[in-house]
Amino acid sequence: MKLVIVVLEGVQSLDVAAPMDVFTEANQYLAADRQYEITLVGLQAGTVRCANGMELHVATDYLHYTAQPDLLLVAGGPKLPDRDVFPASFLDWLSAKAEGALRYGSVCNGAFPLGHAGLLNGKQVTAHWHDVDRLIARFPRARVRPDKIFMRDGRLFTSAGVTAGVDLCLALVAEDWGHELALRIAKRLIVYIRRDGGQSQYSPYLAVGPKEETVVAKVLRHVTEHLSEPLSIEQLADAVAVSRRTFSRVFAKDAGMTPSAFVAQVRLDSCRKLLEETDLPLKTVAFRCGFHNANQMRTVFAKRLDTTPRDYRQRFRDAAPAVAGNQPSLA
Repeated sequence: MKLVIVVLEGVQSLDVAAPMDVFTEANQYLAADRQYEITLVGLQAGTVRCANGMELHVATDYLHYTAQPDLLLVAGGPKLPDRDVFPASFLDWLSAKAEGALRYGSVCNGAFPLGHAGLLNGKQVTAHWHDVDRLIARFPRARVRPDKIFMRDGRLFTSAGVTAGVDLCLALVAEDWGHELALRIAKRLIVYIRRDGGQSQYSPYLAVGPKEETVVAKVLRHVTEHLSEPLSIEQLADAVAVSRRTFSRVFAKDAGMTPSAFVAQVRLDSCRKLLEETDLPLKTVAFRCGFHNANQMRTVFAKRLDTTPRDYRQRFRDAAPAVAGNQPSLA
């Protein structure tokens, strides 16, 4: 099976390495005539510098890659959404190879070149949470699903940021050769065969340092210390000693969201932490995190993470044997 990964200057190294590792691991189990044949293709052949400074050797440029790939993936990069101009011949090549492939898609914001080639129109797609607003604005005919880790729409596969490329490629291997092989690869790489929930479960809002004195940091400390209580905007403004009007304006600017949305996110993050690290009953977790009851917590989980609190906890309970277990048998 011919697999092409399109690699552009400034690519995120993991957007290339993660798919290559998944498919290379698959090759360890597959017969010689069934393996994935991986080729890196760029705008030019030779050395491509990654965003982290690492250099990749790209075997060929797109003009000299004339074979028809079975699977075409475009790797993302931090600066890729800023690029609005690509050679017309490259976009034509990308469109033609995608149309002829059994499957095509992107890792992270590799969706942007696909969009410039007209390959996202009318399709359900996702990308890194940081770039989805720009994806929506730039390609209004795409049906963007911001919280999905990966999406399939017909022959098109798209994934969220960086390591979500592992989820995507495990799904592709499972489709080709079955769930058992994908599970073996997941165990080899020590990753989940399929992560429940969406991108919002990987929240940046609990990463504030303990000594920071920004408005957001102060509010975060106050919220976590009074998590089980009702928290109004007036209370939060009092906690940072500013007027409600000033607080709402400054907080929204610094946090990129409203105070009420921030409180809801902290409640959810704290709830996840308790589910991951304790055996507390669900109703106790709900109370400690400021939910009215376990049913409200369940509703929030279903809406925000596309899973239930019980299933979320179980996933972490099941993870330890998979990580600690022996290498899967070839039998």
